[in-house]
Amino acid sequence: QARAAVDDARARVAAAVGAHATEVIFTSGGSEANNLFLKGAAPNLKPGVVAVSAIEHPCVREPARQLRRAGWTLREIAVDAEGRIDPADWAAVLDSRPGLVSVMLANNETGVLQDVAALARAARAAGAWFHTDAVQALGKVAVDFRALGVHAMTLSAHKLGGPLGAGALVVDKRVELAPLIAGGGQERGLRSGTENVAAIVGFGVACERAAARREAEAARLATLRDELCAALAGRGARIFSVAAPRLPNTVFFAVEDIDGETLVGRLDRSGFACASGSACSSANPEPSHTLLAMGVEPGLARAAVRVSLGRDTRADDVRSFIETFVRVTDELKNLASIGA
Repeated sequence: QARAAVDDARARVAAAVGAHATEVIFTSGGSEANNLFLKGAAPNLKPGVVAVSAIEHPCVREPARQLRRAGWTLREIAVDAEGRIDPADWAAVLDSRPGLVSVMLANNETGVLQDVAALARAARAAGAWFHTDAVQALGKVAVDFRALGVHAMTLSAHKLGGPLGAGALVVDKRVELAPLIAGGGQERGLRSGTENVAAIVGFGVACERAAARREAEAARLATLRDELCAALAGRGARIFSVAAPRLPNTVFFAVEDIDGETLVGRLDRSGFACASGSACSSANPEPSHTLLAMGVEPGLARAAVRVSLGRDTRADDVRSFIETFVRVTDELKNLASIGA
């Protein structure tokens, strides 16, 4: 029964991204899946250039740095002021004939969407294996493994309403990977160990439900996002990446001279869960590496606050947030003027 449940979930996840069930390798989450591709692909290639975008999640950047210690040359792909891959630097990267490339489909801080299909075509033409972290994108925008043309793609259950502790690497069967965990031979031998059956089943159901409501939900959230952005900008906030294609649910902004951690703390005490930067690294007091890569001044980067809208967010929630934001920022500005 457990095997049948896992196989059913595998088929549901595959269907959500236009892949074949045999291409879905279940993992403990997105971090493991990203590590599995980079560290698993490297042993089957001669050490060369591994190229990752300058705005990747740490679970891509760190294994890439580990490959550098193993003899690979690490190349970070620059982005422009909106957080999109810089065309000139991308051309220079391709000239270096990279062996491995990883560019995320949607950024976890700004929500910026990259043209991964075009990037993957160019990378394949240059002889590289191309991977994309699609964790943030699944359930919010269309994600099609075949149409993107990538060799491998990372997914995570809890980013679309599934349980914590389940993720997947969707990988072309022609790509040979060395397993991170050897042993019992589960998951085509690429991820040995007893599967987290309950979480995997939840992952499959979450994929199916998210796919069914994606278009309507994306339109609803985009309307709320635009209302929020307009209100924040009207109060002097800087909205990052507003000119780039973005996820419908993500807003990354900063108010000059107001510390991001302080603002997050005030909003939290008022009942709003926000983050200073990525939700995955909210305990890190350093300025966002994504904003720094975009050329944002470090002081303003430290002021950055990330707000995400979800399936439970309603128009009243957004308006209440705006009212609270106005009150809290006025209080903080008054305190700053008194201190000055």
